[in-house]
Amino acid sequence: MTLQQLKYVIEVAARGSMNEAAKRLFISQPSLSNAIRELEEEIHVTIFERTNKGISLSKEGAEFLGYARQVMEQAELLEGRYLNAKPSPQHFSVSTQHYAFAVNAFVKLVREHGQDEYELALRETKTHEIIEDVRSQRSEIGILYVNEFNAKVINRLLKRANLTFTSLFTAKAHIFISVNNPLATHSVVTLDQLQEYPYLYFEQGEYNSFHFSEEILSTLSHRKSIRVNDRATLFNLLIGLNGYTISTGVLSADLNGNEIIPVPLASDETIHVGWIGHRNATLSKLAAAYIEALHQSIAD
Repeated sequence: MTLQQLKYVIEVAARGSMNEAAKRLFISQPSLSNAIRELEEEIHVTIFERTNKGISLSKEGAEFLGYARQVMEQAELLEGRYLNAKPSPQHFSVSTQHYAFAVNAFVKLVREHGQDEYELALRETKTHEIIEDVRSQRSEIGILYVNEFNAKVINRLLKRANLTFTSLFTAKAHIFISVNNPLATHSVVTLDQLQEYPYLYFEQGEYNSFHFSEEILSTLSHRKSIRVNDRATLFNLLIGLNGYTISTGVLSADLNGNEIIPVPLASDETIHVGWIGHRNATLSKLAAAYIEALHQSIAD
């Protein structure tokens, strides 16, 4: 087993494609495939499962990838200390529902841990895609919520993908509205009071099931509703149309300013927001640092 082989495994997992990884590594695709196959034969583990649709990490492969990342991080520290070698660019990716605190934590991560070179990714995306991104190691961790309504479906998908859910915080239901909305002065609002305002929610694509909705109380009907794809559009519509959305109540004034505020919603619903990762994989240094930054952002 060589450091070169470990580097190959990490790159293929990051790209999700032998062909794309080979281009990044400046080697031929057959050479890359052979190197990884030789490694699998040596350690008697199938790291990548090959199908007609492409490749994906096996359960054992996810565990191996965690160790490989640790070894490469230590090797780079040794090279930097004793060979005065230039550190390799850092790699990290996270997929998340549309949470401002997740973006704020990402900013903290880059400011505190970014080197001269890095290749990072922050994907605000759909709920089902978050799970698939982490399962396939396109992202090392994902951020989403579970509650009493969706837990059975989400937990079944996580178990099938060999992923675990770790709680970050528990919150009561809030609405996000503009400071100029007539309801902004209320200490709490009811669903009846919201009927005349446009309800804003995030598109979930082909998995547009109530169980994948980013907003709790997703089965309720609304006289006025608007479906959006990104957080910036949603916030603009909150301001421009006096709309509202239902979420955790956690906002970042540093990133979003003071034009959007949370107001408690009269509801007994509880939201458990957390991060998901591979059951058998060890977190990379950047992933661990990002989770710490999440806790800091939430506390702030």
